Amino acid sequence: MEGNATAGSFTPVQQFSAADLVVVVVYFSLNVAVGIWSSCRVNRNTVSGYFLAGRDMVWWPIGASLFASSEGSGLFIGLAGTGAAGGIAVTGFEWNATYALLALAWVFVPVYISSGIVTMPEYLQRRFGGERIRMYLSSLSLLLSIFTKISTDLYSGALFVQVCLGWDLYLSTVLMLVVTGLYTIAGGLAAVIYTDALQTLIMVLGAIVLAVKAFNEIGGYPNLEEAYLKAVPSKIVPNTTCHLPRADAMHLFRDPVSGDLPWTGMTFGLSIMATWYWCTDQVIVQRSLSAKSLSHAKAGSILASYLKMLPLFIIIMPGMISRVLYPGLRGLMIAVMMAALMSSLTSIFNSSSTLFTMDIWRKLRPRASERELLLVGRVVTVVLVALSVVWIPVLQSSSSGQLYVYIQAVTSCLAPPVTAVFILAVFWPRANEQGAFWGLMAGLALGLARMGLELAHPTPHCGVPDRRPWLLADIHYLHFAVLLCAATGAVVVGGSLLTPAPPPAQLKNLTWWTLSREPPQPSMDGTSQGPPDGEFHATEPPFWAHVCGINAVVLMCVNIFCYAYFA
Repeated sequence: MEGNATAGSFTPVQQFSAADLVVVVVYFSLNVAVGIWSSCRVNRNTVSGYFLAGRDMVWWPIGASLFASSEGSGLFIGLAGTGAAGGIAVTGFEWNATYALLALAWVFVPVYISSGIVTMPEYLQRRFGGERIRMYLSSLSLLLSIFTKISTDLYSGALFVQVCLGWDLYLSTVLMLVVTGLYTIAGGLAAVIYTDALQTLIMVLGAIVLAVKAFNEIGGYPNLEEAYLKAVPSKIVPNTTCHLPRADAMHLFRDPVSGDLPWTGMTFGLSIMATWYWCTDQVIVQRSLSAKSLSHAKAGSILASYLKMLPLFIIIMPGMISRVLYPGLRGLMIAVMMAALMSSLTSIFNSSSTLFTMDIWRKLRPRASERELLLVGRVVTVVLVALSVVWIPVLQSSSSGQLYVYIQAVTSCLAPPVTAVFILAVFWPRANEQGAFWGLMAGLALGLARMGLELAHPTPHCGVPDRRPWLLADIHYLHFAVLLCAATGAVVVGGSLLTPAPPPAQLKNLTWWTLSREPPQPSMDGTSQGPPDGEFHATEPPFWAHVCGINAVVLMCVNIFCYAYFA
């Protein structure tokens, strides 16, 4: 599906077969049914019930939801498109998640659980004391959600529907927003997680069917490599690889200086961004916090990691093959895209309303009743849906290709300082509030400076000499992420050593070294953070601990083998 196709090339779009229509109608009906069923299962009238699904989730919906939340339609189209343009190196963005997901389950979740928190900013407040870090992180997370995650997913999903169905971009977006908004508002996190599990099933099965068809058309993997490297456009610019297939298209690891995705950046810089996304971002961690036990949280992470190994074969390679829309499978393709879009949107709506309610509203109204907090959570979701609709025209005016690049750039400028502060908060008991706050501020200043430069000096077009400042031309954004994380860490360490250490009593249950194996205590404002029966322990049965451990080792072996094979 080429973005720059002429209007004439979309003529077959209008002939939407009865079978396609049935697939789309069945898909929407299933979604609504699962949303209603899951809303009825959990008590939605408590803060823990609405925002954390009653802390009673088992491993398979958690794993499916972790995968679905991360595979938004923006990523879906971005991966397929980048695969078509530059080969398989973009797979690193998916496979790198394995290690971050294992770190989430084995290192971060035990700390978060024992500290009895609902949101990530709340963890930093309990760890360091003071309000300013919590308010800053809540605001940053909300802004990142609205301007990067919601906007790209909406734009790419609506664009896809417009191209496939010939519907108006506005109509298709509003329709999707209304359906997703309804069950997110009604059912809270439980509805979001169970509908995510359904979306994952549809996404994976649908993508496998499409991939099998794509490989059949081209004659298997050996033919893919040969055909891809021969796919030369008719007009090329002689002085660069403009629009020519890259010689390293079938390699994961690329040159650290000249590569479009240098292996050094993909190994170190991407790991920093992955740690931010998988271990400290509200959208993801909220799913793991809803687990009924630590074993379920670990098993969920392992399932999600296995699912994250699939996109190379079911999204990126078909993207390289594709450039053709298979007319017989249009309904299925739309269902797959809708699944990707709706699962990521519901996750973002739910976690953003949690952040606003628990961190910002509760600060403004410390005595707010549970009923008021639930009402605010639902109202915030409505406001986010409305904001998303207003945001569509802005997205239409900017090109979607640029949009995907901006997201990576924005994330690499704003996320690394957060990663540095969380890692030091969990592993270095000496870190204190002053060090953490000034580290975040220094990181923000450096990140915004780079972002300003990127907006002022966009990447030059094909064949145009690169006259950008050396900071942009010579330092890849993934390398910049490493430097930014290191600089922030240095400020946190320096600031903490120059000011008094936090008292030991303040660190209980809040760092890796001060974990106790007891159920979490109620949080400072008096609302109980545990499930109704209070039976939530950070301990786990030895048998299931072994099962999870063995699976984690097998998973890492699979991951390393795949990396070695495609490196």
